[in-house]
Amino acid sequence: MTRTAPVRAAAVTGVVVALVAATTACGASAGDDKDPEHRSFALHGRTLTVDSDDSSIDLVASDSAKAGRVEVTRWFQGHVVVGGDPRVTWGMKGDDRLVLRMKCSGVVADCSARHRIVVPRGVAVRVEDEDGRVTASGFKEAVTVRTVDGSVRVTDSSGALDLRSADGSISAVAVDARRVRARTQDGSVRLELGVVPDLVESRSQDGSVTIELPHDTYKVTTGTGDGSVHVSVPRDQASAHVVSAHTNDGKITVRTAN
Repeated sequence: MTRTAPVRAAAVTGVVVALVAATTACGASAGDDKDPEHRSFALHGRTLTVDSDDSSIDLVASDSAKAGRVEVTRWFQGHVVVGGDPRVTWGMKGDDRLVLRMKCSGVVADCSARHRIVVPRGVAVRVEDEDGRVTASGFKEAVTVRTVDGSVRVTDSSGALDLRSADGSISAVAVDARRVRARTQDGSVRLELGVVPDLVESRSQDGSVTIELPHDTYKVTTGTGDGSVHVSVPRDQASAHVVSAHTNDGKITVRTAN
């Protein structure tokens, strides 16, 4: 018996649906890569820009890193059933721009990438990531992060922080930064500072804002469209230590650290 075209189309559609279901059930995770790749890149200057389209990024400042070198470890898992083979690329563009790219497209495609980037002490970093969480630790120089979709977390750093996410939470914990800017469209903001800052600016369109500060007197401004406000630090409008916390929908807390 000869199958009609509609029957063949239905059979193909059924196969594709089954493949999509199977791929979704066993989503790719970069953490499953047991044999990550390593590469060293030359860095000219005291600033590194990380340009990524789709990857989780872990940044570490280290005394053991070689001067003028950036050490990168890459984990990658990818599955494309209907489409071209997935691939990832990395390379230094110019003197100081590390470009990370992932190609993963097709009817049934599932890929995941993660990069750990170790830089020498004294290097400031800027991250431009379209999709993926970003972490940074150990920096004495400025850290600037822009991510479209992903959380941002900074720890053990004293350089100025400028952190933004279109969709994801932002946290800076155990940091000694004198200047902190944190903004997210959708997610909470949590800042825990170990030194008295000169300036803290924080804003969320949809999420709570929590700021913990050392004991001192602060000039505090707050604003929320829908949520409570609790400020327990000493306040003085003439203080040189300026703190701003705003959210359209969420609770605001500004308190002295224990």
